[in-house]
Amino acid sequence: MSINSFGARRSLDVDGQSYEIYDIDAVPGSSDLPYSLKVLLENLLRTEDGANITADQITALGQWDATAQPSHEIQFTPARVIMQDFTGVPCIVDLATMREAIADLGGDPNKVNPLSPAEMVIDHSVIVEKFGVPDALQANMGIEYDRNRERYQFLRWGQTAFENFRVVPPGTGIVHQVNLEHLARVTFVREEDGTRIAYPDTCVGTDSHTTMVNGLGVVGWGVGGIEAEAAMLGQPVSMLVPRVVGFKLSGELPEGVTATDLVLRITQMLREHRVVGKFVEFYGSGVSAVPLANRATLGNMSPEYGSTVAIFPVDDVTLDYLRLTGRDEHQIKLIEAYTKAQGMWHDPSHEARYSEYLELDLSTVTPAIAGPKRPQDRIELTEAKESFEGLVPSYTSNPGVKVPVTLSDGRSFELANGAVTVAAITSCTNTSNPSVMIAAGLVAKKAHELGLKPKPWVKTSLAPGSQVVTDYFNRAGLAQHLSTVGFDLVGYGCTTCIGNTGPLIPEVSTAINDKDLAVTAVLSGNRNFEGRISPDVKMNYLASPPLVVIYALAGTMDIDLATEPVAVTDGGKEVFLTDLWPSAAEIAEIVNSSISAQMYTERYADVFDGGERWKSLETPEGDTFAWDADSTYVRKLPIFDGMAASPEPMHDIHDARVLLKLGDSVTTDHISPAGAIKPDSPAGLWLAEQGVQRKDFNSYGSRRGNHEVMMRGTFANIRLRNQLAPGTEGGFTRDFTVADGPVSTIYDAAVNYRAANTPLVVLGGKEYGSGSSRDWAAKGTMLLGVKVVIAESYERIHRSNLIGMGVLPLQFPEGVSADSLGLSGEETFDFEGIEQINETIPPTIHVTATRDGRTTEFDVVVRIDTPGEREYYLNGGILQYVLRRMAG
Repeated sequence: MSINSFGARRSLDVDGQSYEIYDIDAVPGSSDLPYSLKVLLENLLRTEDGANITADQITALGQWDATAQPSHEIQFTPARVIMQDFTGVPCIVDLATMREAIADLGGDPNKVNPLSPAEMVIDHSVIVEKFGVPDALQANMGIEYDRNRERYQFLRWGQTAFENFRVVPPGTGIVHQVNLEHLARVTFVREEDGTRIAYPDTCVGTDSHTTMVNGLGVVGWGVGGIEAEAAMLGQPVSMLVPRVVGFKLSGELPEGVTATDLVLRITQMLREHRVVGKFVEFYGSGVSAVPLANRATLGNMSPEYGSTVAIFPVDDVTLDYLRLTGRDEHQIKLIEAYTKAQGMWHDPSHEARYSEYLELDLSTVTPAIAGPKRPQDRIELTEAKESFEGLVPSYTSNPGVKVPVTLSDGRSFELANGAVTVAAITSCTNTSNPSVMIAAGLVAKKAHELGLKPKPWVKTSLAPGSQVVTDYFNRAGLAQHLSTVGFDLVGYGCTTCIGNTGPLIPEVSTAINDKDLAVTAVLSGNRNFEGRISPDVKMNYLASPPLVVIYALAGTMDIDLATEPVAVTDGGKEVFLTDLWPSAAEIAEIVNSSISAQMYTERYADVFDGGERWKSLETPEGDTFAWDADSTYVRKLPIFDGMAASPEPMHDIHDARVLLKLGDSVTTDHISPAGAIKPDSPAGLWLAEQGVQRKDFNSYGSRRGNHEVMMRGTFANIRLRNQLAPGTEGGFTRDFTVADGPVSTIYDAAVNYRAANTPLVVLGGKEYGSGSSRDWAAKGTMLLGVKVVIAESYERIHRSNLIGMGVLPLQFPEGVSADSLGLSGEETFDFEGIEQINETIPPTIHVTATRDGRTTEFDVVVRIDTPGEREYYLNGGILQYVLRRMAG
């Protein structure tokens, strides 16, 4: 129970039921705090213990100085943890490993149990193998179960072995949409000594797009699996109180503009404004004009502009959505009463104190796409053709080539640069939004009525984030039209957006690779990073669902949709974008007539059941897991092997070598890809040695429970460019354990460096580690022997993950880079000052780089930002820290 030194605890009666709340008005200054900081303030009030959370810390947050740089550390205790299977399976592997490790240290294995509710949605494992046929859903699910049987059996064991852990089985929906539509409580209730305590629903998730739930007013964000595990085990999240950007909205979206267009505009604005590590909070008169689905779309894209959260306060729009999605009426009344009692209800006339301010008139938003490799690279739709044509020469050595292709069914065509080879309605971002999904269905209907089909080289797919989407498509009569134009249902999961695109049409793939074609993918997703969508596709564009259908019909990115026809009918009639695009009134009419609360209550009534296929899986038993030494999916992680009860002190590092020298915007996809495993890669060769056939390689994401695969897959992205090995692309470096440093795979070089006891360094540029909250990007880095990363700047989650795995993140001073210092990566590095971390966090560490007897000396900034992070680093990682505390 909280110390409650502010006397903040009081009763709240709701519809005849009594709840206890911690009233933030008891803290001076709280009334003008931003919504998101009010939630953090309540969190501190409720968990005050006099040691980790003190009255002085609470007072300081109440009197938050909006203009100051972050310096005030708090311990945030999320109400729950949300996971998906790519990032969640390693979490459960770690917990299972911890149970054995704590026994080795003399502790109780059953102490390793989630203390907060932890929910996993299996949504990242379905791959689009079959498409464009009515039975694609069942075929893809069958393949998914066959490939992932070991993983799913392991998760079913976890369901029974761990308390407070629930699994939403495959084929249900995408984690963030399931969170939005069902799992989110908005106001949480917990019984404590027979009393019901009400408090804000907060969460951390093992996926960067956990922020989608910000649209409901739930403060939550993505963390690495490492941090999520610690949170599950009762460890608070250590953080600095961030700066908060107030984003004022006014006006309404004009006719023909979608939520996707809005989010791409805001992504561009906020990335330019530089909001990494900050909270973004939407407010103003325009908030009430933003439907909940659009709010969720904006919250979802928070990682794409770099903010920790992008949140909307609770208002009537929130309550209406909760009713629509079948939430309990008493719960809705509690949410309204609680948020009003706490001053958390949105008041458009009240402006909180913010650190920075931005504003957007919604009426100025115009149609757009983004690409070809970053979500923030917004392009006006009217300029898409010109942009594409300007970029083609940098993506192919054959800019004007056309390749004749004949498919197995006899159809022939010429394939050119810009050909849309993937058109996917996919991802949590947009498939949660009925307005853009209905718009896509209406475009398909108009195309069907005109007899139009996608071009024969396009791989089309429809992967909704919720089964409810299928229900309203069926009720509206749109499913048949989508199917007719190639968009058959392929699965309920994160498919193309995560790289589970599956193989392209074989003859198309051959033509692309034989002639180095720069073909394109168009998807309604949130991520279009290099090498992510398909190994065959170099240029990837984000677009709204209706535009995905349009581009599938056009078959090329080399088209001006404002002036050129999308397609020509069999009768010779030219069909333009305006002929296919639905009006806002058409969309609204179908949304209003086709969606009901009953759909949600029926679909989510047995959300944890999974059906016969799930329940028939053989499930191991026991408090500890019986590891299979021959498994290629699930293996015991070696990070706790030989761990002592107390950590050894840190020492300075000498004679380190550079494993990679990288440029700007290196993403966690570059560091730890999620997609296909190449047969000739170290991971592919290892799987072949284990007797796995190429067709069963599956993806890196699906094999995250096996460190042997993941170590070999670290820095294995086919588009990675390591400046230490110029002229190469992919997982290559130079190995200086051999004379003259020949080019080698990164994994093989790391093995040789480990044998020589040589510590390793990675040199990076700006925005190092942007993208997904991928714990294997840090785990793999550590397991390869990297001790230090020096970058110009970091994305929030990856910096935290590096510390969580015992890797030291250092940062070049402003205006300084590896290039400005003349570093080639061929130097040896000495680091002086690391030993100081045993006592305190030094502001800088001195580095000496030596090559051919010449030295370059410089200081770097230590990016251990809080005392809590220092403790994690000194213990060799956050899990080691938690394990030692449990065992002690």
